[in-house]
Amino acid sequence: MGGRPVRAGAKRTKDLTSPSPRAGLLLQEMTMAGLHELRFTEEKPLLRGQDAELENSDVFLPTVDTDWKEHDIETPYGLLHVVIRGSPKGNRPAILTYHDVGLNHKLCFNTFFNYEDMQEITKHFVVCHVDAPGQQAGASQFPQGYQYPSMDQLAAMLPSVVQHFGFKYVIGIGVGAGAYVLAKFALIFPDLVEGLVLMNIDPNGKGWIDWAAAKLSGLTSTLPDIVLSHLFSQEELMNNTELVQSYRQQIGSVVNQFNLQLFLNMYNGRRDLDINRPGTVPNAKTLRCPVMLVVGDNAPAEEGVVECNSKLDPTNTTFLKMADSGGLPQVTQPGKLTEAFKYFLQGMGYITHLKDRRLSGGTVPSASMTRLARSRTASLTSASSVDGTRPRACTHSESTEAMGQINHTMEVSC
Repeated sequence: MGGRPVRAGAKRTKDLTSPSPRAGLLLQEMTMAGLHELRFTEEKPLLRGQDAELENSDVFLPTVDTDWKEHDIETPYGLLHVVIRGSPKGNRPAILTYHDVGLNHKLCFNTFFNYEDMQEITKHFVVCHVDAPGQQAGASQFPQGYQYPSMDQLAAMLPSVVQHFGFKYVIGIGVGAGAYVLAKFALIFPDLVEGLVLMNIDPNGKGWIDWAAAKLSGLTSTLPDIVLSHLFSQEELMNNTELVQSYRQQIGSVVNQFNLQLFLNMYNGRRDLDINRPGTVPNAKTLRCPVMLVVGDNAPAEEGVVECNSKLDPTNTTFLKMADSGGLPQVTQPGKLTEAFKYFLQGMGYITHLKDRRLSGGTVPSASMTRLARSRTASLTSASSVDGTRPRACTHSESTEAMGQINHTMEVSC
């Protein structure tokens, strides 16, 4: 499938958002040069007693530990609120997350990262949650006339996070708008990204019909309702009332509505993600790192994810369509997503020895995560395992068997 032509989006500021190679290079040079002049605030511990309303919500599982620390990091395009656990471990990448419109890191990722099996994996990595500007709980409202960062600028803020914490590179996990930002980040700064898990990504900008429909919807619907229609399918909105109502309450009360509207407007005004499958067009741009695309089989983003899959390099892309899952697979199917993520890490050269709690009948023992020795410039098919016998792995199914090399895009229902 070929890419769609670039559509007109919302008005952009300056030339930093231009998709041309010259402008992209300029954006990167300006951002990297600006990193040496950044000022960082002192870290603050994120205590269990903070955000009591969030922690008591049915959306979230209980907080497991108090090791999370909160930071406000200054970037070339404003402050970023970041919550982090752990410290960099050698050459191992950090896991960096970015949430969807209408959410923040807690609303989007708490259920997934508090899942027991996921914790056995993430204890071996530093985990860094990024909140889009002004979207964190308790954020101050931006002043009238504030120019919210463009999607390109949101991506260009992330190297400040990488430098501040001393990460060599990251594995990104993004949902919706966050997936788009992380994909942009990987296109502009490919050497900083080891791999990407992109849930509900839509690589296309809105056309005029979509733009007009969004404007009309804004006149007849409340902001939480508009966000809910982005997050959930019509079937979920009608049938999964408990989950939907929980998110309706949280979106309306936790996230500042003025700030949310600015983020939503910028996301709706995004341009097409400038990617094409190698060989389809001259000098095609694509994501160079391993990518796992995830979407529920009952998600409003399914069409966009399928198209994104058609535009990526099939030699390093896995397409995971999750059965019995809607618009938030990390919330409704955290177990299946955790297992897929484990295989994804194996495919990048990390080995995890985890007993399956469903088979052992007991608790999951500590995982052993070992980095495979390989150059970051080595091809996907040339890397080998620690013992020299196991090939690179990828996600085939729910099975815990060893798996073959990544050599084509696979559609997986689990």
